[in-house]
Amino acid sequence: MGKKILVTLYRDEVAPRFDLCSEVLLVTVDATGHEVRRQDLVLANSSADDLCDLILDREVAAVITGGIEEEHYHYLRWKRVEVIDGVAGLSGEALALYLRGELEPGAILFQRLSHE
Repeated sequence: MGKKILVTLYRDEVAPRFDLCSEVLLVTVDATGHEVRRQDLVLANSSADDLCDLILDREVAAVITGGIEEEHYHYLRWKRVEVIDGVAGLSGEALALYLRGELEPGAILFQRLSHE
């Protein structure tokens, strides 16, 4: 099977907080980085511990999220899950950047307004 990437969601954006996330996008890509499966999962409740369990149960390789508590960040890293945190923007754009190898922690993907 391919690599699994999980994006925490708030509507169509990356969820601002890992621990309050109630929906996730789970994408599986093949060895060439092409998407082979996409699932929207609604969680029974918002819980960082339950979300960590889901990530490990589904054998997720990478997580894209907004803010995440240090304890959960280090736990996932200890379990060999790549965590790209501090991301703000549309989930689709974040995923596309990740697949191109261009997404970095702390990325702000919203368009900036000019004050002219």
